[in-house]
Amino acid sequence: MPEYGPHVHNVYDLPHDSELVYHGPKEQKTVTEPSREIPVLREADVVVVGGGPGGCAAAITAARNGAKTILVERYGHLGGMATGGLVNIIPNLADIYGKQGIGGFCQEYITRLKNRGACDYPPQESWGRPEAALVEKYGKANMNHFYIRNNPDGEKVVLYTAVIDPEVGKDELAIMAQEAGAELLLHCWVAGPILEGNTVRGVLVETKSGRQAILAKVVIDSTGDGDLLPYVGTETVDYMRPGSRIAQFGWIYWMANVDLKKFDAFQSGQPEAYREAVGKITAEGGSAFFCRGLLEHQKGVVWVHRLIGSLHQTEPVEMTYIDVSARSKAVKSWELMKKYMPGFEDSFIMQTNPQLGTSGGLRIVGEYYLTEADMDLDEPYEDTIAVFPDNDRGDSSLKHPATYIPYRALLPKGVEGLMVACRACSMDHEFSEFFNLIPHCMCFGQAAGAAAAIAVKKGLRVQDVPYGELRSALLSGGAILP
Repeated sequence: MPEYGPHVHNVYDLPHDSELVYHGPKEQKTVTEPSREIPVLREADVVVVGGGPGGCAAAITAARNGAKTILVERYGHLGGMATGGLVNIIPNLADIYGKQGIGGFCQEYITRLKNRGACDYPPQESWGRPEAALVEKYGKANMNHFYIRNNPDGEKVVLYTAVIDPEVGKDELAIMAQEAGAELLLHCWVAGPILEGNTVRGVLVETKSGRQAILAKVVIDSTGDGDLLPYVGTETVDYMRPGSRIAQFGWIYWMANVDLKKFDAFQSGQPEAYREAVGKITAEGGSAFFCRGLLEHQKGVVWVHRLIGSLHQTEPVEMTYIDVSARSKAVKSWELMKKYMPGFEDSFIMQTNPQLGTSGGLRIVGEYYLTEADMDLDEPYEDTIAVFPDNDRGDSSLKHPATYIPYRALLPKGVEGLMVACRACSMDHEFSEFFNLIPHCMCFGQAAGAAAAIAVKKGLRVQDVPYGELRSALLSGGAILP
């Protein structure tokens, strides 16, 4: 298969793993943790671990369907990569032909933010159409990757992709959780599952108050990294191809108070001087590349989405290296932009992502394992819970514009009481390369939350949830199904 996005990406940083020196004992040492009584903090029907896009969708959907639900999140806000990670782009909601595939919780979130002036997307009548003004707008913003594709006639057409205000996005998710009756427990780091044999009965959390337990009938892992998976004995994979999209950290920062009119005048009116400024910035160790903020109330704001290759996205030594080195380059780039690039003289770094962006990692080999071949299937599964527009595979996307997701892909093998509703669900590297983004995780979460509520209500294993009832619950929540 082709590499992800050679037709839409410029260049990735290469993995730097060989540069990394690990300091520690040459031989693995261990210590013995003494047994202790752990106080029970809460009991619930459903516990969702991780308050990112998938976790919020899971918890809010479970609560709306009548389950007593607790959402556990390690940070002090909700939204994960979409907010704390500053990956505020929700892409690929409709296919290249303009047909919407992702609705449900994701669309509701977008609509609620739009009503607050905190979301922007192309008008519906432009989706899949060669609208010259919009093609120019997104091209000028350096956002072609998220907004523009070629149709079968070679015309550049506009995709349905949304951008959101991360701070309003955090607030709206908290409002939605509270309205649904889901309890939030922020600043809680989940340390592992509570197991009885092969059945998950809850989770252990570490807080400023010490280690505590939360008991549940169903646990949903929406951590993104599959934090519970190493402890439950289910089969997993973690293969990532060096140089691929998922083998990248995302390190993002925003600059504000940029005079874009002055920058545009310089870039278009003095092209030679502009190229010279870019050359100086690059030669001195910085980068002049940026994307333009698209929200009306964020004028003068630009985004820098840097991708940095890594095959070890949960290793603290690696993560420390990335945070320190990427922040240093961000500050240097900003200083050089102020020095050499007209329009940036009065700019400042508005914010950097407090949550380091991870794209790959541990994944289950579940009841159904999605592979590259599944992307070219044109028939839905008997237990389809989502339809993903397929826009990133060039000619293959034009031939197969819809990719289907079965409920079984959320179910780890050999484990009771656990579902996975994040990018750690059951898919191989090739499938994950295209379908583990923010809207996809929201779809996983909505399905897991609805299924968990049904399982609790009927006293069933999550594996035995009747698909007809799950489908009805998804449709009532606005999901788009075949």
